[in-house]
Amino acid sequence: MVTHTDLRTDGPGGAAFTSLGAFTPSTDPDPRHLDSPVRSALIGRHAHLALTAGRVIRYRPDVSAFIGHPPDMTGDDWADLWRLVGAGATFSLRDYDGGPPPDPIRLVRTFDVVQLTGHDLATRPDPEAVVLGRRDVPEMLELVSRTRPGPFRIATVEMGRYLGIRRSGRLVAMAGERMKPTGWTEISAVCVDPDHRRNGLATRLVRAVGDAVRADGATPFLHAAATNHDAIRLYQDLGFTLRHTVVLSFFESGSHSPPSSRRTRTRHQL
Repeated sequence: MVTHTDLRTDGPGGAAFTSLGAFTPSTDPDPRHLDSPVRSALIGRHAHLALTAGRVIRYRPDVSAFIGHPPDMTGDDWADLWRLVGAGATFSLRDYDGGPPPDPIRLVRTFDVVQLTGHDLATRPDPEAVVLGRRDVPEMLELVSRTRPGPFRIATVEMGRYLGIRRSGRLVAMAGERMKPTGWTEISAVCVDPDHRRNGLATRLVRAVGDAVRADGATPFLHAAATNHDAIRLYQDLGFTLRHTVVLSFFESGSHSPPSSRRTRTRHQL
């Protein structure tokens, strides 16, 4: 049975930051871990959230749709991937250039995102920010539905520390930690209620999450849609540096598994 690890301390109205577990600080993290951040995270600090089949690895579906895959996808790899996502699923692969997938899997579209690193991010804690936990998930999902910062699922909060700011008891802004490749932690789900924008809340939360990331011995990084020029400018103003552009290819899994030359048993990696 898959067990969940509670990564934070939940308390009424939020709680003080707590350590997310043992991690060796790295003052100069290897940027190569950012070339395949899903795989690096899932064989490292996020191993407790991983499902694997052969050479393919993914987050639990209630946590994230992200998939780590080899660059040279074989027929067996596609069959293993299908076992992890199932029928009728939509999924994405990072920087995939291996040609058409086997039937019945179908390429739907591609989408460019930029990856930025936060070596020069000026970080600081925020006295108004509270730690969000499982009991806050309904509010977090509601805020995400209004602001659409990117994928956020019912158990995404298990990926790391999430901070929020409330106004009159209502959650109006949040940001948090997502993928954790070795030496790095991604800042994600940065969103502000439309009625509370242009008050600097996003900047404050990015700095606060970045401060917690640094306290854990990691270096912040993030992704943004390549067309979201306003967000990219904001992140660059905060000290993030553009590293490279990532191509996400979105696929539909179809109704049955593609053929495989062998049988691979899907397993939980706890």
